[in-house]
Amino acid sequence: MPPSTSKPTRIAVLADSDTRWKWGALTAARIAPNPSMEAASLDDAQVGVELDGFLLRGRATPTARQLAEIGVRADSLKEVSAVEFLRAMAEESYDVVVLALVGGGVQAMLHGLGRVWEGRTDRPVVVTGYVGVVYEKLADGLLLRHGADLVLANSRQDAERFRDVYEGVGADASSVTEVALPFLGGAPYEGEHDRCTVVFAVQPSVPDNRRDRVYLLNRLIQHARLHPGREVLLKLRSRPGEHTTHIEELPYQKLVQRLEPPANFRLVYGNMGEVLDRTDLLVTISSTAALESLHRRIPTVVLTDLGVREVLGNHHFVGSGCLASWDQLDDGHRPVPDADWVARQGVVAGGSPSGGGSYEAAFDAARERIAKLLDRPGGLQPLTPYYTPATAPGYLPGILARHHLGPDGSPLPGAPAAGKEPGPVRQIVRRAARGAYRHGVQRVAPVIRRMGEL
Repeated sequence: MPPSTSKPTRIAVLADSDTRWKWGALTAARIAPNPSMEAASLDDAQVGVELDGFLLRGRATPTARQLAEIGVRADSLKEVSAVEFLRAMAEESYDVVVLALVGGGVQAMLHGLGRVWEGRTDRPVVVTGYVGVVYEKLADGLLLRHGADLVLANSRQDAERFRDVYEGVGADASSVTEVALPFLGGAPYEGEHDRCTVVFAVQPSVPDNRRDRVYLLNRLIQHARLHPGREVLLKLRSRPGEHTTHIEELPYQKLVQRLEPPANFRLVYGNMGEVLDRTDLLVTISSTAALESLHRRIPTVVLTDLGVREVLGNHHFVGSGCLASWDQLDDGHRPVPDADWVARQGVVAGGSPSGGGSYEAAFDAARERIAKLLDRPGGLQPLTPYYTPATAPGYLPGILARHHLGPDGSPLPGAPAAGKEPGPVRQIVRRAARGAYRHGVQRVAPVIRRMGEL
């Protein structure tokens, strides 16, 4: 580890949704190669880190309310296009750049950054990874992230899978670095509160149809009626009109308006960690919230009512000991998680992801690797993604074009240019266009689909 200095570690985080901003910003604080990272808390760890946030302009750009709910401190935060971000990276000097984006966005930025840093050996270390459980598009997502200096894996199991994919296509797998989810934490569960609280953590895209969502709501309401002494909470990700990482066409808060829940049933928003502080039973289909809950040793259930299926993501929890149905929960069942499975998921309920030590130790390898790269004699080598115009000529150009970049990573003619902040009129037009898009997704598209099924 380099000696302590008064110079802060400068980190830029580019994110395309509220969830990815949370992951990217918290990851940045935990992996900074700074002695302050040995502090006991994340707030202490942020001392010595200068964090600049960039929110990629798009359908899921976080609202002010979503950013406030996440509660992550940043020294600066602004909304940008891909080309504006690349311009900033060419002009500013950073130690680390964290790409908290979908796979296609990561790939586009890797090529764009390779272009703006061409000929530079003093470039920043580029880091990327996943916001939570990786249960679909494993090869596709991983190969789109290949080329970053560090591809973070949230568990020992993920690290093994990631390396297998890279080695299987003949790509360098040395970038894969095992860490843990950066937002785990909170006080361990010490037993039932004065009033037992059951929380159902929803997901924006799972399940994806009205029938299944109404079924889950009815079962949650039924559980509240069967147990009037319990507080039953429906934990929502976003308010109507807001988007998260995934599109939500059928918000639960709209579906519940047609039902008649009892007085002990409530809708809640807010930070997941604060909700878990009062939770006695966490129920979900396959949300990453299950891992947060397991980390605290809170009784956790992954529902089987709709089947154990890849499309739902709950297949990831096979072997966890957490699979159960509403019928079982209504009868008082409480699953006991499998200790070996939990350990392989990077959850520290019974030790660290590496088999011993503290949760903070899970990020040691990443910090050490970044420190060595920053101290590398002669600087860093150019970014070398697996996909190039030669290896994926029918795939890569389309990915780059979606971010207004040409096959060589340079901006296409007519791409949004950096230079000055948008004026008031332009900002109003952008907000109106984003609102119209969200209205189309949440109101118009479902109607069209229903008409098509007639």
